[in-house]
Amino acid sequence: MSTLSERLSAFGYAAGWKLAGWLPAGFGGTVFSLGADLAVRRDGGGVRQLRANLARVVPQADPVELDELTRRAMRSYARYWHETFRLPSMDHKEVSAKVAASITGVENLDAALAEGNGAVMALPHSGNWDVAGVWLADYLGGFTTVAERLKPESLYRRFVEYRESLGFEIVPLTGDSSAMRVLLKRLRENKAVCLVGDRDLTTSGIPVKFFGEPARLPGGPARLAATTGAALIPAGCWFTEDGWQIRLHPRIRVTARAEVPAATQALADIFAGDIAAHPADWHMVQKFWPADLEAAEQASLEEAS
Repeated sequence: MSTLSERLSAFGYAAGWKLAGWLPAGFGGTVFSLGADLAVRRDGGGVRQLRANLARVVPQADPVELDELTRRAMRSYARYWHETFRLPSMDHKEVSAKVAASITGVENLDAALAEGNGAVMALPHSGNWDVAGVWLADYLGGFTTVAERLKPESLYRRFVEYRESLGFEIVPLTGDSSAMRVLLKRLRENKAVCLVGDRDLTTSGIPVKFFGEPARLPGGPARLAATTGAALIPAGCWFTEDGWQIRLHPRIRVTARAEVPAATQALADIFAGDIAAHPADWHMVQKFWPADLEAAEQASLEEAS
């Protein structure tokens, strides 16, 4: 049985899809931006955490500058959701062509696939990663990614159907090794796997330094590359005034399990560089650094580690 909070969440997403599809694009963007401004004025937990995260990214910002950056970041986050809700009805070929006109580093992906071991592409929660996926699905004829098992089940199915409509192959994250087996199979078929890789507050996360402070990143991207010989390619995404910018970085070499921590730190450093250059487009409204966890949460994490 789903909880009231889960049902309300599912209703909110359903309403967002309906509203964004009904409103003209320009007016809808204005509505979502006004909603972001309202959220900033209300200063709820997510906004406060976003501000705290951005304070690490731009430590030189004074309080006024940090408030303005937080406002722009919330507008960027609202733009992501507005575009997400509109993407199913947009011309995907047109979206892909617009990305293709500005994307950089495609030669890194081409070189990886030419080697025949597949590519693991890792990216942070920045810009519009679904738009990046539309381009990738068009460029390669598809790719595989993992979806968290959201609750309620109706919300999870809606997001799976949404991303499948964009050309993604979705593998559910079930807590066992089944998802990993599918990803390994796809890489051995010389295909691409795309994973969001900038937050992991679990005991399996790899310790890294991120903006000078201890944090944890998922080890999955580097482990997949080490196991299969696939290229580990960091990707950055951010918004432009009227579109999107995607950067595919040169591969990170990782050929053995012992190299996974160093490869994950290299991934963290590249993520940090892109985020520092475009801080307003990093949509991290949750706790990211372990230092922000409550004492009980920290103790539980340390005990499990």
